[in-house]
Amino acid sequence: MQVRDVTVTGAALTPFNRRKDGTGFRDWALSAFEMALERSGLEHSNIDALYVASESDFFHLQLNPASVLATELGLTGVAATRCEGGGASGQVAVHAAARAIQAGAAKHAAVIGVDPSASSLSGDAVRTLYGFSFDAWTDGMTGLTSTALYALSFQAFAAEHGGAEVDLATVTLQNRGNACHNPGAHLPRSDSLQDIADSPAIASPYRRLHCSPLSDGAAAIILSRTDAIPRGRAGAARIAGMGAATDHMHLGARADPGFFTAKQIAMQRACAEAGATPAEIGLAELYDAYAGTQLQAIAALGLSEDVSRDLNDGAFAPSGRCAINLSGGLMGQGAPVGATGVGQTATCALLLEGRYHPALQPDTLPRYALADTHGGVCTVSAVTILARAEKAA
Repeated sequence: MQVRDVTVTGAALTPFNRRKDGTGFRDWALSAFEMALERSGLEHSNIDALYVASESDFFHLQLNPASVLATELGLTGVAATRCEGGGASGQVAVHAAARAIQAGAAKHAAVIGVDPSASSLSGDAVRTLYGFSFDAWTDGMTGLTSTALYALSFQAFAAEHGGAEVDLATVTLQNRGNACHNPGAHLPRSDSLQDIADSPAIASPYRRLHCSPLSDGAAAIILSRTDAIPRGRAGAARIAGMGAATDHMHLGARADPGFFTAKQIAMQRACAEAGATPAEIGLAELYDAYAGTQLQAIAALGLSEDVSRDLNDGAFAPSGRCAINLSGGLMGQGAPVGATGVGQTATCALLLEGRYHPALQPDTLPRYALADTHGGVCTVSAVTILARAEKAA
């Protein structure tokens, strides 16, 4: 079977925030899709597959959202699929669409990620739902929260691999500082170390400012078979490699509860497919649901052999060797769950094209960028490596 190359011909995100304007998920999905479609140079009639990432029906109270959005987006007649993998839902949808194109089942596919994670339910209700996204029997129904599980995992990571509270503060300040230059970000903040230390404790060592917010929003990308991209889009980034893996659901069943083994395996698979190494990644949008989660991701993805040292030496700053979360990440840009992985891919594609927000756009473009998500405490992981076009359009 011939494996076809896949290019990101269109990419767009709505602002991530808490919507109070009466709009809903259909409006946000349509806005992101129309922007991405316009940038792709394609028409509605060119799209032959739709993949929708949405974590929970409870957020938008809509079963079968893929079929609903096919109508809303003017794509009636296309094949429509809903993808779900917890926090990894967006990347799962990206992978499904790209594999369909590689296999010849589609020429141009739209990928939409959307969730009203902030405005549809109370914070307590959302926290309860997130507990069910782990093991509902042993975690959700006992009242155990996602923050508590992530905190336990980071405690194990810090004990085994190193990591101090100052590292959590550095990640928090850097990501939210990047968000200050992102006009679509939910939490563009300029906090101090004292502000972080004074914020309420949630689950040791996490304080409120170490946590990502609940957000509303949507993101969209248009994936195209590379030999069928529209005229003028030859400079678009392509999908170079994808990888996914799972780990034991329960932290206690893992050999190292603090190490994201599923992410390590997913990255190895993506690198093998791309013919790249972690050292060649020059930009990365990482899943930072909590500040420590970013440190754990860096280690598992092989982006550093000494995470604390490299973090404090500026290796992951905007001007560092591997700029991480220029968008602000989940902590700064925001976290509408289904939109997260799609938004990461869109951000990486725009950065590699040199079309991102001017204050965050690197002067020198790397060859590869990485989009990384996971669901649960890295129970399911999905990562995508994007490559810069060899020649700009």
